[in-house]
Amino acid sequence: MAFDEGGSAASDSKDKKDKSQNDDKNQGKEQGKDDQDDKDGKDAKDADKSDDKGDGKGDDKGDGKGDDKGDGKGDGKSDKPRSKLPLIILAIVVVLAAIVGFIWWFVHRNDVSTDDAYTDGNVVTMVPKVSGYVVALYVDDNSRVRKGDLLLKIDPRDYQTSVEQAVAQLALAKAQLKSSQEALTIARVQYPAQLAAAQAQQQAALASLRDAEASYRRQHEVDRRATTQENIDQSTTQQQSALSSLENARSQVRIASLVPEQIVQAALTVTQREAAVQQAQAQLDQANLNLSYAEVRAPTDGFITMRSAQLGSYLTTNQTMFVIVTPDVWVTANFKETQIGRMRVGDAVDIEIDAYSAIKLQGHVQSFQYGTGARFSAFPAENATGNFVKIVQRVPVKIVIDGGLDPNRPLPLGLSVDPVVHLQ
Repeated sequence: MAFDEGGSAASDSKDKKDKSQNDDKNQGKEQGKDDQDDKDGKDAKDADKSDDKGDGKGDDKGDGKGDDKGDGKGDGKSDKPRSKLPLIILAIVVVLAAIVGFIWWFVHRNDVSTDDAYTDGNVVTMVPKVSGYVVALYVDDNSRVRKGDLLLKIDPRDYQTSVEQAVAQLALAKAQLKSSQEALTIARVQYPAQLAAAQAQQQAALASLRDAEASYRRQHEVDRRATTQENIDQSTTQQQSALSSLENARSQVRIASLVPEQIVQAALTVTQREAAVQQAQAQLDQANLNLSYAEVRAPTDGFITMRSAQLGSYLTTNQTMFVIVTPDVWVTANFKETQIGRMRVGDAVDIEIDAYSAIKLQGHVQSFQYGTGARFSAFPAENATGNFVKIVQRVPVKIVIDGGLDPNRPLPLGLSVDPVVHLQ
């Protein structure tokens, strides 16, 4: 019994001691908690954090770890079902996107477009045909002109002098022509008359020769005693003289007998004079042309661009004065070779101009260039060298603008264009 009492007393003493320590410990923690609350009273957030920290420690050490673990596991594995609304919204968005994509593809499945396109048109380069100083200038940069408008004047005095010289040369040539024509008329009468006169002289010479020969025979056949030596010599001289006259007459006949040739020669002279007149007339026409070239006029409607001619400047032939851009504008679109398989002439085209977003133009495919841009470049590709790399080629397509373009304000050349071809 003594042992039991002693053991019981010892056990009670130990329990009291443990209880006293626990009380002191709990009292210290309560005191620390009160001090912490007083310290963080000004800041609610810090006070909450301190309370949570103090309670957590107290609970961990005083109440045990089982409660915290049990609560944590219970919160993490809640039996409350999750909402399926986000998945439903995502599915609806995906379906709507698929429908929109299909509609867009279905609507544009026959459309072909490119951004490698630009406005194009006719450009007339104006160069002077005669040289000289600019004495009058009637146009300015980017001004509009009409066909036949006077653009500028070149000093015409030199060309006016050339016109006067050509007029004088033409008058001289005409006078010479008239003289040759008169000579031809005379020749047609004169040369036949000369032939007839020569033939008459030949007949007279022949008659004289016959008389001389008869006298010669008489003097040489008569007895020498019935005549004198003087008569014999005189008959001989007369015979020889008549023979010479006959030969001369025959020569004149041969000369005069060239009547056709002489008339033809006179006619050729007339032809030469006529050619001289035509040459003088051509020189006069050229002089008048040069004089007219001193006034430069617009060959077509358009707009003045890249003007280099100034008032008082000296212009030479083949020197660019300015450029006229005509109002006719079209679109040159360089489509890929894989895009033109179904494209046909006449397909409708919607045209958007990057510079004028508000302008919507309509047109149609007018023609295809029979060759790619690389084929007609300054240095075409040599694919037979062995180092060949296949790349997609582009084919220039001409698109004519049908509507939406203001004729009084045509598009500048070289603007970027986005054409959309609607394939049939």
